[in-house]
Amino acid sequence: MSKRTVIFDLDGTLADTSGDLIAAANTCFRGLGLGDLLDPATDAATALRGGRAMLTLGFSRVEGFGKAQVDAQYPVLLAAYAEDIDTHTVMYPGAMDAVARLLSADYAVGIATNKPEGLAETLMTSLGVRDAFASLIGADTLPVRKPDPEHHFEAVRRAGGNPKRSLLVGDTATDRDTSRNAGVPSVLVTFGPGRDDVLALDPEATIDSYEDLDAVVTRLIG
Repeated sequence: MSKRTVIFDLDGTLADTSGDLIAAANTCFRGLGLGDLLDPATDAATALRGGRAMLTLGFSRVEGFGKAQVDAQYPVLLAAYAEDIDTHTVMYPGAMDAVARLLSADYAVGIATNKPEGLAETLMTSLGVRDAFASLIGADTLPVRKPDPEHHFEAVRRAGGNPKRSLLVGDTATDRDTSRNAGVPSVLVTFGPGRDDVLALDPEATIDSYEDLDAVVTRLIG
């Protein structure tokens, strides 16, 4: 029988990638003579929503910039991020210990992220943790991305799991919507930026620490 499966989001769930993402966005802004428009301390939540969200926020702080500049600078941002992807990024405390416990308990584990697949592969390999995950589905792996449920289902299938006995661990409305569309439970982490926003999404469960994950997974999918 296919395994029970836990699929993880990456940015803001497994790893705090906000510092390197903001640095890449600020590279774009500096290239336009605008200086650093984003602050790593106060704009982390936006960074974890992705490159376009960061560019949109930054350009909103100056006059004369809009969607056209976001579209034009997005590939510049990706190139800058690829060149310096892991200077500030760290795995969240206890994340890999929790993954190890799931594997020991015979769960399949994988990743479903809206980060481009190549960047996600590079980052997880650089951090030394890629081999712990049986699958990694990125934004461009399939014709669809989260919150389309097929993104989650394919991550489960490639991990050797059973979509009907799976759940998604994430940190945003996109993750909650993905799980809802897939008809599976979501577990949202509350230790990143925006705890109150996470709680308002009304997921099946939240965790304040990865020490809490095991019991939640057992309760939700056995």
